[in-house]
Amino acid sequence: MGYQDDAAAKSDVDRRSFLGSLGWLGVSISGLIAVVGNLLYLKPTVSYGPASRIVAGKPADFTVGAREVFENAQFALVREQDGFAAISLVCTHLRCTVRTSEAGFECPCHGSQYDRNGSITGGPAPEPLDWYKVGITPNGELEIDKTVKVSQGTYFNI
Repeated sequence: MGYQDDAAAKSDVDRRSFLGSLGWLGVSISGLIAVVGNLLYLKPTVSYGPASRIVAGKPADFTVGAREVFENAQFALVREQDGFAAISLVCTHLRCTVRTSEAGFECPCHGSQYDRNGSITGGPAPEPLDWYKVGITPNGELEIDKTVKVSQGTYFNI
């Protein structure tokens, strides 16, 4: 009988230490979650989009007839005899990014086609491509302001 009492006492100690260890594990995990949560709280959850004002370079860098595509900012800078224009590369149908073509612009998603000025020549697009305001910075570089839309055919003259 003494042998069974020792075994029962030993199993109680094992169970007790197991439950104690399990408790400390829970406390440790809770602490780790709290630390990670606080660190994530310090990091802003804002996702910054592309800049609304883009500096494109010196006017002399662009020859007449040039069409420079700024893919990340989704516009094309065009230089004509009349001046500079910034034409959006976002299709007015379902907001896909258009690409340049010999005729002007084309949408790879649903086939909308635009001429060199962004006017619709075919496809399901309901409106022409947007034109953005072009200006000049104090240091003489071209600046495109994507928050200001101008009417089609509005060129910036220097």
